[in-house]
Amino acid sequence: QVACAEKSNEITAIPELLRLVDIKGAIITIDAMGTQKAIAAQLIEGEADYVLALKGNQETLHQAVIDSIDEQLEGDLASAQEHVTTEKGHGREEMRTDLQLPAPEKLPEFMRWKGLKSIAMATSRCLRDGHETVEVRYYISSLTLDVKRFARAARGHWGIENSCHWTLDMTFREDESRLRERNLRENFAWLNRFALSLLKQHPGRQSLVMKRRSCGWSDAFLMEVVTGSTC
Repeated sequence: QVACAEKSNEITAIPELLRLVDIKGAIITIDAMGTQKAIAAQLIEGEADYVLALKGNQETLHQAVIDSIDEQLEGDLASAQEHVTTEKGHGREEMRTDLQLPAPEKLPEFMRWKGLKSIAMATSRCLRDGHETVEVRYYISSLTLDVKRFARAARGHWGIENSCHWTLDMTFREDESRLRERNLRENFAWLNRFALSLLKQHPGRQSLVMKRRSCGWSDAFLMEVVTGSTC
């Protein structure tokens, strides 16, 4: 849980971050806090596609998407695409079902969500030690119907969420930070994640730790990482 003031800052920070990076041709996935009309418009104007999660902060739209998908599930799913994957390992079995269908124009404020083309549901059923957990997530997206493409984007986002802390700890020693003031910790965490994103985009084969050190050793390498250029 993050305090409301910090959530407000996050909404402000996302457009600023998007202005700093080249998003053309990318599929941008954002948590529900970033599901805002202005952010969707910014992504489309930047020639990117979006997959935006839905939760209570967009309660009316969230419920409308749930209702639309439920209607399809009760029918013949003629206009929908479905993709099912199963993974097993380490005593855990997960079945993920992704369902994507055209965004109905009856959705609340449909015309104000720039580029909106599809809605989707991702259901994850995980069985571990005889116990089953089920998680359902809903999305709006500018992607046309291609459920495998949607599934890769959505699944990749949550994979990054799950692995990000470990990477940050290994690269920046975030767990060893002595910062105690809450806002300062949040600001440094945001900067670390931004730096991590830049380091990962650099095509060099060094580890993230070595790339970070090289930024301190060489101004030229630092500029390569910051600008995304290797010329």
